[in-house]
Amino acid sequence: MAVALAGAVVAGGGAWAAVGWDSGGESAAREADPEALRTARAFLDHWAAGELGKAAALTDAPERAETTLRNFTVGLDIERPAFTAQRAAAPDGAGVTVSFAAKLPVSGLGTWQYQSALPLIRTTDNGGDGDNGGASGDNGSDNSDSGDSGATAGKAGGGANGWKVRWELALVHPKLSEEAKFRLVREDGAPEVVDRDGGKLTGADHPSVAQALGMGGGKPRGAVQLIDRQTDEVRGTEARFGGPQAAQGPVRTTIDARVQRAAERAMERHARGRNAGLVALRIADGEVVAVANSPAGGFNRAFLGTYAPGSTMKVITTAALLAKDAVKPTDVVDCPKYLTVGKQFHNVETSEIRGATFREDFIHSCNTAFVSLRDKLGNGELTEFSSTYFGIGQEWTTGVPSFDGEVPVPGDETEKSAALFGQGKLRANPLVMASATATAASGRFQQPLLIRAGGDQRRGDGPTTKKLPGDVVTELRKLMRDTVTDGTAKVLADLPGEIGAKTGTAEVTAEGPNNGWLVAYDDEIAIACVVEGAQHGSDSAGPVIHDVLEAVQ
Repeated sequence: MAVALAGAVVAGGGAWAAVGWDSGGESAAREADPEALRTARAFLDHWAAGELGKAAALTDAPERAETTLRNFTVGLDIERPAFTAQRAAAPDGAGVTVSFAAKLPVSGLGTWQYQSALPLIRTTDNGGDGDNGGASGDNGSDNSDSGDSGATAGKAGGGANGWKVRWELALVHPKLSEEAKFRLVREDGAPEVVDRDGGKLTGADHPSVAQALGMGGGKPRGAVQLIDRQTDEVRGTEARFGGPQAAQGPVRTTIDARVQRAAERAMERHARGRNAGLVALRIADGEVVAVANSPAGGFNRAFLGTYAPGSTMKVITTAALLAKDAVKPTDVVDCPKYLTVGKQFHNVETSEIRGATFREDFIHSCNTAFVSLRDKLGNGELTEFSSTYFGIGQEWTTGVPSFDGEVPVPGDETEKSAALFGQGKLRANPLVMASATATAASGRFQQPLLIRAGGDQRRGDGPTTKKLPGDVVTELRKLMRDTVTDGTAKVLADLPGEIGAKTGTAEVTAEGPNNGWLVAYDDEIAIACVVEGAQHGSDSAGPVIHDVLEAVQ
Protein backbone atom coordinates (compact mmCIF):
# COMPACT_ATOMS: atom_id res chain seq x y z
CA MET A 1 0.00 0.00 0.00
CA ALA A 2 1.44 3.36 -1.02
CA VAL A 3 0.23 6.55 0.63
CA ALA A 4 0.63 9.83 -1.28
CA LEU A 5 1.15 12.68 1.16
CA ALA A 6 3.18 15.13 -0.86
CA GLY A 7 2.88 16.80 -4.23
CA ALA A 8 2.05 20.04 -5.95
CA VAL A 9 -1.20 21.42 -7.21
CA VAL A 10 -1.48 21.34 -11.01
CA ALA A 11 -1.89 25.03 -11.62
CA GLY A 12 0.04 25.88 -14.68
CA GLY A 13 1.61 23.13 -16.77
CA GLY A 14 -1.42 21.07 -17.73
CA ALA A 15 -4.64 21.72 -19.60
CA TRP A 16 -7.56 22.40 -17.31
CA ALA A 17 -11.22 21.85 -18.08
CA ALA A 18 -13.58 24.82 -18.16
CA VAL A 19 -16.66 25.07 -16.01
CA GLY A 20 -19.95 24.01 -17.56
CA TRP A 21 -23.58 24.98 -16.99
CA ASP A 22 -26.36 22.46 -17.16
CA SER A 23 -30.01 23.22 -17.86
CA GLY A 24 -30.74 23.55 -14.14
CA GLY A 25 -28.13 26.27 -13.85
CA GLU A 26 -29.51 28.25 -16.75
CA SER A 27 -33.04 28.03 -15.37
CA ALA A 28 -31.85 29.19 -11.99
CA ALA A 29 -29.95 32.04 -13.61
CA ARG A 30 -33.23 33.70 -14.54
CA GLU A 31 -34.38 33.65 -10.92
CA ALA A 32 -31.34 35.19 -9.22
CA ASP A 33 -29.34 38.39 -9.67
CA PRO A 34 -27.36 37.94 -12.91
CA GLU A 35 -24.38 39.71 -11.35
CA ALA A 36 -24.23 37.15 -8.53
CA LEU A 37 -24.33 34.31 -11.01
CA ARG A 38 -21.64 35.90 -13.16
CA THR A 39 -19.40 36.08 -10.11
CA ALA A 40 -20.06 32.43 -9.31
CA ARG A 41 -19.37 31.43 -12.88
CA ALA A 42 -16.15 33.44 -13.00
CA PHE A 43 -14.96 31.86 -9.75
CA LEU A 44 -15.58 28.33 -11.05
CA ASP A 45 -14.01 29.15 -14.42
CA HIS A 46 -10.81 30.43 -12.78
CA TRP A 47 -10.69 27.52 -10.34
CA ALA A 48 -11.04 24.98 -13.16
CA ALA A 49 -8.37 26.74 -15.21
CA GLY A 50 -5.88 26.72 -12.34
CA GLU A 51 -6.02 30.54 -12.12
CA LEU A 52 -6.31 30.38 -8.36
CA GLY A 53 -5.31 33.97 -7.65
CA LYS A 54 -8.07 35.23 -9.94
CA ALA A 55 -10.58 32.88 -8.33
CA ALA A 56 -9.55 34.01 -4.85
CA ALA A 57 -9.93 37.68 -5.84
CA LEU A 58 -13.66 37.04 -6.26
CA THR A 59 -14.00 36.05 -2.60
CA ASP A 60 -14.23 38.15 0.55
CA ALA A 61 -10.96 36.63 1.88
CA PRO A 62 -8.57 36.54 -1.10
CA GLU A 63 -5.32 35.56 0.61
CA ARG A 64 -6.86 32.75 2.62
CA ALA A 65 -8.88 31.52 -0.36
CA GLU A 66 -5.87 31.36 -2.67
CA THR A 67 -3.76 29.47 -0.14
CA THR A 68 -6.50 26.96 0.54
CA LEU A 69 -7.28 26.41 -3.15
CA ARG A 70 -3.59 25.78 -3.81
CA ASN A 71 -3.24 23.37 -0.88
CA PHE A 72 -6.52 21.54 -1.49
CA THR A 73 -5.15 19.14 -4.11
CA VAL A 74 -1.59 18.77 -2.79
CA GLY A 75 -0.84 15.04 -2.75
CA LEU A 76 -4.15 14.14 -4.43
CA ASP A 77 -2.78 13.91 -8.00
CA ILE A 78 -5.73 15.80 -9.48
CA GLU A 79 -5.77 16.35 -13.26
CA ARG A 80 -8.08 18.61 -15.31
CA PRO A 81 -10.84 19.32 -12.77
CA ALA A 82 -14.27 20.36 -14.03
CA PHE A 83 -17.10 22.16 -12.25
CA THR A 84 -20.73 22.32 -13.38
CA ALA A 85 -23.12 24.86 -11.85
CA GLN A 86 -26.52 23.33 -11.17
CA ARG A 87 -28.96 25.51 -9.21
CA ALA A 88 -29.15 28.98 -7.72
CA ALA A 89 -31.24 29.89 -4.71
CA ALA A 90 -31.93 33.22 -3.00
CA PRO A 91 -34.22 32.25 -0.11
CA ASP A 92 -33.93 35.46 1.90
CA GLY A 93 -33.40 37.88 -0.95
CA ALA A 94 -30.04 38.97 0.46
CA GLY A 95 -27.66 36.16 -0.41
CA VAL A 96 -27.45 33.71 -3.29
CA THR A 97 -26.27 30.11 -3.17
CA VAL A 98 -25.11 28.41 -6.37
CA SER A 99 -24.72 24.64 -6.11
CA PHE A 100 -22.24 22.86 -8.34
CA ALA A 101 -20.94 19.42 -9.24
CA ALA A 102 -17.21 18.76 -9.06
CA LYS A 103 -15.38 16.15 -11.11
CA LEU A 104 -11.75 15.72 -10.08
CA PRO A 105 -9.85 13.11 -12.13
CA VAL A 106 -7.27 11.32 -9.96
CA SER A 107 -4.24 10.34 -12.02
CA GLY A 108 -4.26 6.65 -12.95
CA LEU A 109 -7.31 5.79 -10.84
CA GLY A 110 -10.60 7.44 -11.79
CA THR A 111 -12.74 10.49 -11.10
CA TRP A 112 -13.64 11.81 -7.66
CA GLN A 113 -17.10 13.37 -7.90
CA TYR A 114 -19.01 15.34 -5.31
CA GLN A 115 -21.54 18.15 -4.82
CA SER A 116 -20.93 21.49 -3.13
CA ALA A 117 -22.23 25.07 -3.22
CA LEU A 118 -20.95 28.64 -3.43
CA PRO A 119 -22.48 31.15 -0.99
CA LEU A 120 -22.48 34.68 -2.42
CA ILE A 121 -23.05 37.93 -0.57
CA ARG A 122 -23.81 41.42 -1.81
CA THR A 123 -21.10 43.94 -0.93
CA THR A 124 -21.87 47.62 -0.39
CA ASP A 125 -18.56 49.18 0.66
CA ASN A 126 -14.89 49.12 -0.13
CA GLY A 127 -13.59 47.89 3.22
CA GLY A 128 -10.46 45.84 3.77
CA ASP A 129 -10.06 42.30 2.62
CA GLY A 130 -10.88 40.96 6.07
CA ASP A 131 -8.24 38.22 5.80
CA ASN A 132 -6.99 37.94 9.37
CA GLY A 133 -6.31 34.21 9.19
CA GLY A 134 -4.11 32.00 7.09
CA ALA A 135 -4.17 28.61 5.42
CA SER A 136 -1.52 25.99 5.80
CA GLY A 137 -1.02 22.30 5.24
CA ASP A 138 -2.51 19.94 2.67
CA ASN A 139 -6.10 20.87 1.69
CA GLY A 140 -5.76 24.22 3.50
CA SER A 141 -6.63 25.15 7.07
CA ASP A 142 -8.75 28.13 8.08
CA ASN A 143 -7.98 29.45 11.57
CA SER A 144 -9.82 32.79 11.49
CA ASP A 145 -13.19 33.19 13.18
CA SER A 146 -13.92 36.77 12.16
CA GLY A 147 -11.87 37.70 9.14
CA ASP A 148 -14.76 37.53 6.70
CA SER A 149 -16.59 40.47 8.26
CA GLY A 150 -14.63 43.13 6.40
CA ALA A 151 -15.06 41.70 2.91
CA THR A 152 -13.98 43.72 -0.07
CA ALA A 153 -16.89 44.92 -2.14
CA GLY A 154 -16.96 44.41 -5.83
CA LYS A 155 -18.80 43.33 -8.87
CA ALA A 156 -16.96 40.18 -10.04
CA GLY A 157 -13.77 41.68 -8.68
CA GLY A 158 -14.43 45.28 -7.55
CA GLY A 159 -16.88 48.14 -7.15
CA ALA A 160 -19.75 48.95 -4.83
CA ASN A 161 -23.03 47.01 -4.72
CA GLY A 162 -21.41 43.93 -6.29
CA TRP A 163 -21.13 40.28 -5.26
CA LYS A 164 -18.42 38.19 -3.63
CA VAL A 165 -18.09 34.51 -2.85
CA ARG A 166 -18.31 34.30 0.93
CA TRP A 167 -15.22 32.29 1.73
CA GLU A 168 -15.49 29.12 3.81
CA LEU A 169 -13.68 25.82 3.64
CA ALA A 170 -16.89 23.87 3.10
CA LEU A 171 -17.47 25.41 -0.34
CA VAL A 172 -14.33 23.65 -1.61
CA HIS A 173 -15.73 20.35 -0.32
CA PRO A 174 -18.55 19.99 2.25
CA LYS A 175 -16.31 17.89 4.54
CA LEU A 176 -13.18 20.04 4.37
CA SER A 177 -12.74 21.79 7.72
CA GLU A 178 -10.21 23.02 10.26
CA GLU A 179 -10.30 19.52 11.75
CA ALA A 180 -10.30 17.33 8.62
CA LYS A 181 -8.59 17.17 5.23
CA PHE A 182 -8.11 14.65 2.42
CA ARG A 183 -5.46 12.07 1.61
CA LEU A 184 -4.90 9.86 -1.44
CA VAL A 185 -4.05 6.23 -0.81
CA ARG A 186 -2.77 3.99 -3.61
CA GLU A 187 -3.00 0.28 -2.96
CA ASP A 188 -0.81 -2.52 -4.29
CA GLY A 189 -2.25 -5.92 -5.13
CA ALA A 190 -5.80 -7.22 -4.80
CA PRO A 191 -7.37 -7.41 -1.34
CA GLU A 192 -8.43 -10.72 0.12
CA VAL A 193 -12.18 -11.24 -0.28
CA VAL A 194 -14.19 -13.67 1.84
CA ASP A 195 -17.75 -14.99 1.85
CA ARG A 196 -20.22 -14.70 4.71
CA ASP A 197 -18.55 -17.61 6.53
CA GLY A 198 -14.98 -16.38 6.07
CA GLY A 199 -14.14 -18.61 3.11
CA LYS A 200 -11.84 -17.09 0.50
CA LEU A 201 -13.35 -15.85 -2.77
CA THR A 202 -11.00 -15.36 -5.72
CA GLY A 203 -11.59 -13.61 -9.02
CA ALA A 204 -10.42 -16.71 -10.88
CA ASP A 205 -12.99 -18.93 -9.19
CA HIS A 206 -15.81 -16.37 -8.96
CA PRO A 207 -15.36 -13.74 -11.70
CA SER A 208 -18.93 -12.42 -11.36
CA VAL A 209 -18.32 -11.59 -7.70
CA ALA A 210 -15.04 -9.86 -8.57
CA GLN A 211 -16.78 -7.83 -11.26
CA ALA A 212 -19.60 -6.84 -8.89
CA LEU A 213 -16.99 -5.64 -6.41
CA GLY A 214 -15.40 -3.50 -9.13
CA MET A 215 -12.21 -5.59 -9.10
CA GLY A 216 -12.33 -6.98 -12.63
CA GLY A 217 -9.65 -6.38 -15.24
CA GLY A 218 -6.76 -5.77 -12.84
CA LYS A 219 -7.69 -2.11 -12.31
CA PRO A 220 -5.39 0.06 -10.17
CA ARG A 221 -6.85 0.54 -6.72
CA GLY A 222 -6.90 3.46 -4.36
CA ALA A 223 -9.05 5.83 -2.35
CA VAL A 224 -9.51 9.45 -1.34
CA GLN A 225 -9.83 9.40 2.44
CA LEU A 226 -11.04 12.04 4.88
CA ILE A 227 -8.54 12.17 7.74
CA ASP A 228 -8.13 14.03 11.03
CA ARG A 229 -5.60 16.87 10.64
CA GLN A 230 -4.01 16.22 14.04
CA THR A 231 -4.01 12.43 14.34
CA ASP A 232 -4.20 11.24 10.68
CA GLU A 233 -7.08 8.98 11.81
CA VAL A 234 -9.30 8.00 8.88
CA ARG A 235 -12.79 9.46 9.30
CA GLY A 236 -14.22 8.09 6.09
CA THR A 237 -13.64 7.28 2.42
CA GLU A 238 -14.93 9.85 -0.06
CA ALA A 239 -14.03 8.00 -3.28
CA ARG A 240 -12.86 4.48 -4.01
CA PHE A 241 -11.25 3.22 -7.20
CA GLY A 242 -10.71 -0.34 -8.44
CA GLY A 243 -12.73 -2.18 -5.79
CA PRO A 244 -13.38 -2.15 -2.05
CA GLN A 245 -10.93 -2.20 0.81
CA ALA A 246 -11.60 -3.38 4.33
CA ALA A 247 -10.45 -1.14 7.14
CA GLN A 248 -8.80 -4.15 8.76
CA GLY A 249 -8.45 -7.63 7.32
CA PRO A 250 -10.22 -8.96 4.21
CA VAL A 251 -13.25 -7.58 2.41
CA ARG A 252 -16.21 -9.33 4.01
CA THR A 253 -19.05 -10.04 1.59
CA THR A 254 -22.49 -11.50 2.21
CA ILE A 255 -21.99 -14.20 -0.46
CA ASP A 256 -23.02 -17.75 0.44
CA ALA A 257 -20.48 -19.99 -1.29
CA ARG A 258 -22.98 -22.83 -1.80
CA VAL A 259 -25.59 -20.61 -3.47
CA GLN A 260 -22.88 -18.80 -5.47
CA ARG A 261 -21.52 -22.05 -6.90
CA ALA A 262 -25.04 -23.22 -7.78
CA ALA A 263 -25.77 -19.92 -9.55
CA GLU A 264 -22.54 -20.05 -11.55
CA ARG A 265 -23.15 -23.66 -12.63
CA ALA A 266 -26.77 -22.93 -13.59
CA MET A 267 -25.79 -19.85 -15.56
CA GLU A 268 -23.06 -21.70 -17.43
CA ARG A 269 -25.39 -24.60 -18.23
CA HIS A 270 -28.50 -22.72 -19.34
CA ALA A 271 -27.48 -19.27 -20.61
CA ARG A 272 -25.75 -20.97 -23.55
CA GLY A 273 -23.61 -17.97 -24.37
CA ARG A 274 -26.41 -15.42 -24.12
CA ASN A 275 -26.09 -12.30 -21.99
CA ALA A 276 -27.72 -12.91 -18.62
CA GLY A 277 -27.66 -11.84 -14.99
CA LEU A 278 -28.86 -13.29 -11.67
CA VAL A 279 -29.11 -12.15 -8.06
CA ALA A 280 -30.19 -14.15 -5.04
CA LEU A 281 -30.68 -12.48 -1.66
CA ARG A 282 -31.93 -13.38 1.78
CA ILE A 283 -35.54 -12.37 2.38
CA ALA A 284 -34.95 -11.69 6.07
CA ASP A 285 -32.24 -9.03 5.71
CA GLY A 286 -31.59 -8.32 2.01
CA GLU A 287 -28.07 -9.73 2.07
CA VAL A 288 -26.95 -10.86 -1.40
CA VAL A 289 -25.96 -14.53 -1.33
CA ALA A 290 -25.19 -14.95 -5.04
CA VAL A 291 -24.49 -12.82 -8.08
CA ALA A 292 -23.83 -14.35 -11.49
CA ASN A 293 -23.48 -13.00 -14.99
CA SER A 294 -23.07 -14.41 -18.46
CA PRO A 295 -20.43 -14.00 -19.69
CA ALA A 296 -18.80 -14.56 -16.30
CA GLY A 297 -16.65 -11.59 -15.43
CA GLY A 298 -18.22 -9.46 -18.15
CA PHE A 299 -20.54 -6.50 -17.67
CA ASN A 300 -22.30 -6.74 -14.31
CA ARG A 301 -25.83 -7.02 -15.69
CA ALA A 302 -27.03 -8.32 -12.34
CA PHE A 303 -26.39 -5.00 -10.56
CA LEU A 304 -25.95 -2.44 -13.32
CA GLY A 305 -28.26 -3.61 -16.10
CA THR A 306 -31.13 -1.34 -17.15
CA TYR A 307 -33.84 -3.62 -18.52
CA ALA A 308 -37.59 -3.34 -18.83
CA PRO A 309 -38.74 -5.81 -16.16
CA GLY A 310 -41.61 -7.13 -18.26
CA SER A 311 -44.36 -8.99 -16.47
CA THR A 312 -42.33 -9.45 -13.29
CA MET A 313 -43.47 -5.85 -12.67
CA LYS A 314 -47.01 -7.21 -12.32
CA VAL A 315 -46.05 -8.23 -8.79
CA ILE A 316 -45.69 -4.55 -7.87
CA THR A 317 -48.68 -3.42 -9.95
CA THR A 318 -50.82 -6.08 -8.30
CA ALA A 319 -49.66 -5.00 -4.85
CA ALA A 320 -50.69 -1.42 -5.67
CA LEU A 321 -54.11 -2.53 -6.92
CA LEU A 322 -54.72 -4.80 -3.92
CA ALA A 323 -53.62 -2.10 -1.47
CA LYS A 324 -56.29 0.23 -2.91
CA ASP A 325 -58.88 -2.55 -2.91
CA ALA A 326 -59.19 -1.73 -6.61
CA VAL A 327 -59.39 -5.38 -7.61
CA LYS A 328 -59.79 -8.79 -5.98
CA PRO A 329 -58.37 -12.07 -7.29
CA THR A 330 -61.90 -13.35 -7.87
CA ASP A 331 -63.03 -10.31 -9.89
CA VAL A 332 -63.67 -10.89 -13.58
CA VAL A 333 -61.15 -8.88 -15.61
CA ASP A 334 -61.41 -9.94 -19.24
CA CYS A 335 -58.23 -10.86 -21.13
CA PRO A 336 -58.71 -10.04 -24.84
CA LYS A 337 -56.09 -10.63 -27.54
CA TYR A 338 -55.71 -6.91 -28.18
CA LEU A 339 -56.45 -3.63 -26.42
CA THR A 340 -55.70 -0.23 -27.93
CA VAL A 341 -54.71 2.74 -25.79
CA GLY A 342 -52.83 5.04 -28.14
CA LYS A 343 -51.18 1.90 -29.53
CA GLN A 344 -52.25 -1.70 -29.78
CA PHE A 345 -51.25 -3.87 -26.82
CA HIS A 346 -51.31 -7.64 -26.99
CA ASN A 347 -50.39 -10.73 -25.00
CA VAL A 348 -47.53 -13.10 -25.70
CA GLU A 349 -48.41 -14.99 -28.87
CA THR A 350 -51.68 -12.97 -28.93
CA SER A 351 -53.32 -15.32 -26.44
CA GLU A 352 -56.64 -14.56 -24.75
CA ILE A 353 -58.72 -15.79 -21.80
CA ARG A 354 -62.39 -14.95 -22.15
CA GLY A 355 -64.14 -14.15 -18.88
CA ALA A 356 -60.91 -14.46 -16.91
CA THR A 357 -60.65 -13.70 -13.23
CA PHE A 358 -57.84 -11.45 -12.05
CA ARG A 359 -56.16 -14.54 -10.56
CA GLU A 360 -56.08 -16.10 -14.01
CA ASP A 361 -54.79 -12.86 -15.53
CA PHE A 362 -51.91 -12.86 -13.05
CA ILE A 363 -50.86 -16.49 -13.20
CA HIS A 364 -51.08 -16.60 -17.01
CA SER A 365 -49.57 -13.11 -17.34
CA CYS A 366 -52.27 -11.33 -19.34
CA ASN A 367 -51.04 -7.91 -20.44
CA THR A 368 -54.33 -6.61 -21.80
CA ALA A 369 -56.14 -7.29 -18.53
CA PHE A 370 -53.64 -5.13 -16.68
CA VAL A 371 -53.98 -2.38 -19.30
CA SER A 372 -57.75 -2.45 -18.79
CA LEU A 373 -57.19 -1.60 -15.10
CA ARG A 374 -55.23 1.59 -15.86
CA ASP A 375 -57.98 3.86 -14.50
CA LYS A 376 -57.72 2.17 -11.09
CA LEU A 377 -54.39 3.90 -10.41
CA GLY A 378 -53.62 7.61 -10.61
CA ASN A 379 -51.03 8.84 -13.09
CA GLY A 380 -48.14 8.91 -10.61
CA GLU A 381 -49.48 6.30 -8.22
CA LEU A 382 -47.40 3.36 -9.45
CA THR A 383 -44.26 5.50 -9.23
CA GLU A 384 -45.04 6.53 -5.66
CA PHE A 385 -46.06 3.03 -4.60
CA SER A 386 -42.89 1.48 -6.04
CA SER A 387 -40.78 3.92 -4.04
CA THR A 388 -42.80 3.90 -0.81
CA TYR A 389 -43.09 0.14 -0.42
CA PHE A 390 -40.33 -1.34 -2.62
CA GLY A 391 -37.65 1.36 -2.36
CA ILE A 392 -37.38 1.62 -6.15
CA GLY A 393 -36.12 4.97 -7.38
CA GLN A 394 -34.48 5.78 -4.05
CA GLU A 395 -30.72 5.52 -3.57
CA TRP A 396 -29.56 2.15 -2.29
CA THR A 397 -26.26 1.54 -0.51
CA THR A 398 -25.30 -2.00 -1.46
CA GLY A 399 -21.58 -1.49 -0.87
CA VAL A 400 -20.84 -1.58 -4.60
CA PRO A 401 -22.04 0.36 -7.65
CA SER A 402 -25.64 -0.52 -8.50
CA PHE A 403 -28.56 0.77 -10.56
CA ASP A 404 -31.50 0.83 -8.18
CA GLY A 405 -34.44 0.90 -10.60
CA GLU A 406 -36.65 3.51 -12.19
CA VAL A 407 -40.43 3.77 -12.41
CA PRO A 408 -40.99 7.24 -13.92
CA VAL A 409 -44.31 9.04 -13.92
CA PRO A 410 -45.89 8.26 -17.31
CA GLY A 411 -46.24 11.04 -19.84
CA ASP A 412 -49.58 9.86 -21.22
CA GLU A 413 -52.12 7.02 -21.10
CA THR A 414 -50.09 4.89 -23.49
CA GLU A 415 -46.99 5.06 -21.29
CA LYS A 416 -49.12 4.42 -18.22
CA SER A 417 -50.65 1.34 -19.83
CA ALA A 418 -47.25 -0.04 -20.76
CA ALA A 419 -45.85 0.58 -17.27
CA LEU A 420 -48.54 -1.58 -15.65
CA PHE A 421 -46.98 -4.70 -17.17
CA GLY A 422 -43.35 -3.63 -17.01
CA GLN A 423 -42.73 -2.02 -20.39
CA GLY A 424 -42.41 1.59 -21.49
CA LYS A 425 -39.78 3.60 -19.63
CA LEU A 426 -39.46 1.29 -16.61
CA ARG A 427 -35.94 0.05 -15.89
CA ALA A 428 -34.70 -2.62 -13.52
CA ASN A 429 -32.21 -5.47 -13.19
CA PRO A 430 -31.96 -8.75 -11.24
CA LEU A 431 -30.88 -6.92 -8.07
CA VAL A 432 -33.97 -4.69 -8.18
CA MET A 433 -36.38 -7.51 -9.00
CA ALA A 434 -34.91 -9.94 -6.45
CA SER A 435 -35.42 -7.22 -3.84
CA ALA A 436 -38.98 -6.60 -5.07
CA THR A 437 -39.70 -10.32 -4.82
CA ALA A 438 -38.37 -10.46 -1.27
CA THR A 439 -40.55 -7.47 -0.36
CA ALA A 440 -43.62 -9.12 -1.87
CA ALA A 441 -42.94 -12.34 0.04
CA SER A 442 -42.23 -10.73 3.41
CA GLY A 443 -44.08 -7.40 3.22
CA ARG A 444 -41.00 -5.39 4.17
CA PHE A 445 -38.28 -3.83 2.02
CA GLN A 446 -34.78 -4.69 3.25
CA GLN A 447 -31.83 -2.68 1.93
CA PRO A 448 -29.85 -5.07 -0.33
CA LEU A 449 -26.24 -5.47 0.75
CA LEU A 450 -23.15 -7.17 -0.72
CA ILE A 451 -20.35 -5.87 1.53
CA ARG A 452 -20.78 -6.15 5.26
CA ALA A 453 -20.29 -3.17 7.58
CA GLY A 454 -16.80 -2.88 8.96
CA GLY A 455 -15.03 -1.95 5.74
CA ASP A 456 -15.08 1.47 4.09
CA GLN A 457 -18.34 0.57 2.33
CA ARG A 458 -21.35 0.60 4.63
CA ARG A 459 -25.06 0.03 4.38
CA GLY A 460 -25.95 3.56 5.45
CA ASP A 461 -29.46 4.60 6.35
CA GLY A 462 -30.93 3.34 3.08
CA PRO A 463 -34.31 4.15 1.57
CA THR A 464 -37.31 5.14 3.66
CA THR A 465 -40.16 2.70 3.06
CA LYS A 466 -43.39 1.42 4.59
CA LYS A 467 -44.54 -2.11 5.27
CA LEU A 468 -47.05 -3.65 2.88
CA PRO A 469 -50.45 -4.42 4.42
CA GLY A 470 -50.65 -8.00 5.67
CA ASP A 471 -53.63 -8.94 3.52
CA VAL A 472 -51.79 -7.71 0.41
CA VAL A 473 -48.81 -9.95 1.22
CA THR A 474 -51.11 -12.92 1.78
CA GLU A 475 -52.81 -12.46 -1.60
CA LEU A 476 -49.50 -11.87 -3.41
CA ARG A 477 -48.06 -15.09 -2.01
CA LYS A 478 -51.16 -17.03 -3.09
CA LEU A 479 -51.00 -15.58 -6.60
CA MET A 480 -47.28 -16.28 -6.96
CA ARG A 481 -47.71 -19.80 -5.60
CA ASP A 482 -50.56 -20.42 -8.05
CA THR A 483 -48.31 -19.19 -10.87
CA VAL A 484 -46.01 -22.13 -10.06
CA THR A 485 -48.71 -24.76 -9.66
CA ASP A 486 -51.15 -23.65 -12.35
CA GLY A 487 -49.58 -20.85 -14.38
CA THR A 488 -46.59 -19.81 -16.44
CA ALA A 489 -43.93 -20.80 -13.86
CA LYS A 490 -44.63 -24.55 -13.87
CA VAL A 491 -40.94 -25.02 -14.61
CA LEU A 492 -40.54 -24.81 -10.81
CA ALA A 493 -43.53 -27.02 -9.91
CA ASP A 494 -41.48 -30.16 -9.17
CA LEU A 495 -39.46 -28.45 -6.44
CA PRO A 496 -40.47 -29.08 -2.82
CA GLY A 497 -41.82 -26.37 -0.56
CA GLU A 498 -44.12 -23.40 -1.07
CA ILE A 499 -42.18 -21.73 -3.87
CA GLY A 500 -43.79 -18.69 -5.48
CA ALA A 501 -42.79 -17.07 -8.76
CA LYS A 502 -43.65 -14.74 -11.64
CA THR A 503 -42.47 -14.95 -15.22
CA GLY A 504 -41.79 -12.05 -17.53
CA THR A 505 -41.21 -11.58 -21.24
CA ALA A 506 -39.96 -8.08 -21.99
CA GLU A 507 -40.19 -6.83 -25.55
CA VAL A 508 -37.02 -5.10 -26.72
CA THR A 509 -38.03 -4.31 -30.30
CA ALA A 510 -41.16 -5.05 -32.27
CA GLU A 511 -39.40 -7.63 -34.44
CA GLY A 512 -36.39 -8.73 -32.38
CA PRO A 513 -36.08 -11.38 -29.64
CA ASN A 514 -37.33 -10.66 -26.14
CA ASN A 515 -35.65 -10.66 -22.75
CA GLY A 516 -36.80 -13.53 -20.57
CA TRP A 517 -37.37 -12.98 -16.84
CA LEU A 518 -38.23 -15.11 -13.86
CA VAL A 519 -38.43 -14.11 -10.19
CA ALA A 520 -39.04 -16.61 -7.40
CA TYR A 521 -38.77 -17.17 -3.66
CA ASP A 522 -38.60 -20.07 -1.24
CA ASP A 523 -38.53 -20.03 2.55
CA GLU A 524 -35.21 -18.17 2.74
CA ILE A 525 -34.14 -16.50 -0.51
CA ALA A 526 -35.58 -14.42 -3.32
CA ILE A 527 -34.00 -14.75 -6.72
CA ALA A 528 -34.30 -13.00 -10.08
CA CYS A 529 -32.80 -13.81 -13.46
CA VAL A 530 -32.91 -12.12 -16.87
CA VAL A 531 -31.71 -13.73 -20.12
CA GLU A 532 -31.31 -11.61 -23.23
CA GLY A 533 -32.37 -12.85 -26.66
CA ALA A 534 -35.04 -15.20 -25.29
CA GLN A 535 -38.60 -16.01 -26.28
CA HIS A 536 -40.15 -16.56 -22.87
CA GLY A 537 -39.04 -16.16 -19.28
CA SER A 538 -40.16 -19.67 -18.35
CA ASP A 539 -37.91 -21.48 -20.82
CA SER A 540 -34.86 -19.17 -20.57
CA ALA A 541 -34.55 -17.83 -17.03
CA GLY A 542 -36.72 -20.62 -15.63
CA PRO A 543 -34.16 -23.46 -15.88
CA VAL A 544 -31.46 -21.25 -14.34
CA ILE A 545 -33.53 -20.48 -11.25
CA HIS A 546 -34.79 -24.07 -11.08
CA ASP A 547 -31.25 -25.42 -10.79
CA VAL A 548 -30.26 -22.86 -8.15
CA LEU A 549 -33.28 -23.55 -5.95
CA GLU A 550 -32.90 -27.31 -6.39
CA ALA A 551 -29.24 -27.15 -5.35
CA VAL A 552 -29.90 -25.20 -2.16
CA GLN A 553 -33.02 -27.04 -0.96
